[in-house]
Amino acid sequence: MLDRIVRYSTCMLLALSLPASARDSVTLCYEAQDVLPWRTEQGGGLNFALLKMVGQRLDIDFQFQSIPWKRCLAQLKANAVDGAFAVSYKADRREIGEYPGGNGADAGKRMHTDTYVLLRRKGSKVAWDGQHFSQLDGAVGFQLGYSVGDVLRAQNVEVDEGSQRAVELARKLIAGRVAAAAMGGSDAAGLMRGPLGAQLEQLPIPLIQKPYFLILSHALVASRPQLAERIWNEIEKSRNSPAYRKLEQAQGVRH
Repeated sequence: MLDRIVRYSTCMLLALSLPASARDSVTLCYEAQDVLPWRTEQGGGLNFALLKMVGQRLDIDFQFQSIPWKRCLAQLKANAVDGAFAVSYKADRREIGEYPGGNGADAGKRMHTDTYVLLRRKGSKVAWDGQHFSQLDGAVGFQLGYSVGDVLRAQNVEVDEGSQRAVELARKLIAGRVAAAAMGGSDAAGLMRGPLGAQLEQLPIPLIQKPYFLILSHALVASRPQLAERIWNEIEKSRNSPAYRKLEQAQGVRH
């Protein structure tokens, strides 16, 4: 009897001394600026709430890096981070990382949807009818590395990609250094509510509406393909969950 007690006690001590199974750790970068309601530089907003749900449900430890956008994408391409968010689809970005859905991008596994809109100086006659620009007397500005640049270039208009932040671009527009500014709808809404809004006008017809994704590094997808699929699948499930929908409603997000 004593031997059995000793053996049982020894087994229990050995079990307690073994390390707990390690959680999967995934490092993600994101743009170092506030894009409300989706994210803030300090780690707030709906994107982080969604990823927190995913991490809890899959027992994943997400680590976040806030860095300038072009550097974030360069880090992803170099496999220096495991993923980047929130990224709209561009075919050439498949060289940088992997979208959910393989060759294309599965919009069902998006993090969110947002629009690009056009801002002009108050009193300007620049117009956009959903297909073409008119009364455009200069370049259309957009933020460095943003995908809306492809939309503008397809219109054969002069572009200016020299601004890092939305507020920089708005000031450039007010100063007359660009004729109009193509900007994410969330950024534009924030500017129109702020002190610069009195000098700006937002045109009513969006330039384009796009889904935004978490894209993962080629290295992660190659080495841990099942983990990648679990993350993308859980993003879709969590985004459609009642708990997340409630958070969206509180922020005024409509479907």
